[in-house]
Amino acid sequence: METQIPYLTNAWYVAALSTEVGAQALFHRKILDTSILIYRKQDGTAVALHDRCPHRFAPLHLGKRIGDEVACLYHALQFDCTGQCTKNPHGNGQIPKAAKVRSFPLEERYGFLWIWMGEDAPDLARLPDFGELDKGPDTGVAFTYMHMKANYELIIDNVMDLSHIDHVHGEIITTRGQLSPLVPQMREGEQAISARWEWQQTPAMLIFANFLPEPAAGARHFFDITWTPPANIQLSVGATQDGGALDLAGCIGQYDLHTCTPETANTTHYWFATRRNHVVEDADYNAMKIQAMHAAFENEDGPIIEAVHDEMGTTDFFSLNPVLMTNDVAPVKVRRRLRQLIQDDRRGA
Repeated sequence: METQIPYLTNAWYVAALSTEVGAQALFHRKILDTSILIYRKQDGTAVALHDRCPHRFAPLHLGKRIGDEVACLYHALQFDCTGQCTKNPHGNGQIPKAAKVRSFPLEERYGFLWIWMGEDAPDLARLPDFGELDKGPDTGVAFTYMHMKANYELIIDNVMDLSHIDHVHGEIITTRGQLSPLVPQMREGEQAISARWEWQQTPAMLIFANFLPEPAAGARHFFDITWTPPANIQLSVGATQDGGALDLAGCIGQYDLHTCTPETANTTHYWFATRRNHVVEDADYNAMKIQAMHAAFENEDGPIIEAVHDEMGTTDFFSLNPVLMTNDVAPVKVRRRLRQLIQDDRRGA
């Protein structure tokens, strides 16, 4: 499958969960078609290098840690955490000027390690504030990861168009057919694109019903989702049975982050995190909650997204002249905005 549009490189992508990279591990992952090595220095700070020795191109993660440095398994060239070769055990020990490995800026926030893949200086203003994930006890927040055999924009489409819930998902998160007739309310900023749904159903979504005063009765609900480049979607959802505001302050609900990072044009790293505003002290419920969310995507969203990817035969969505409907307003706006950002980035705008 070809990719018609390159990646947005001057941006922050999730490289890993903070918990994925241990104190001594030489963790590796392919990101934007590039092999990346991630490890923590002795002070705990995470660093990222191109996972390829410049000598014979052996993956550095196969080597070994020497303090804050890494030695290549193949011929023992040693590199510091900036990518500079510090030791050549061969011949007179002279270090060639070209014996350098590219390093990548990393930022650890919100339970994730974020990587800057572009050539421009890293810009922290381009990393959105997902600080809600840090508020409250650890038993009220959970994270999970999946590897998807699909282009990352199809995952963005899926979360930006929540009308699929009426048709794809089972009883636990069913919206009782209420979303499909609705056209979401749109908000657009310089970077962000948001969509919002408000509806009523009986009974309430089952993930919330037992925490409402009357579990079998109807409730007012909302979804509010915001995409920020390159591939972050913050999703808030809640339900209430009173006349209060439809927001997380006035509802039983949760603050979620869906974020994905291209591995290649045809495969994607996908993470999501969720923080509840109810039963926040219950570790067992927390574990069950994230397992259920993971299973819902793995067993319901995932197979259809991967099937769509296979059937398309291209990553150029618009080249197939898709039939567009009212439920496509949000994902189409995101696709067009992302394409423009990529073009601007490549022109140095």
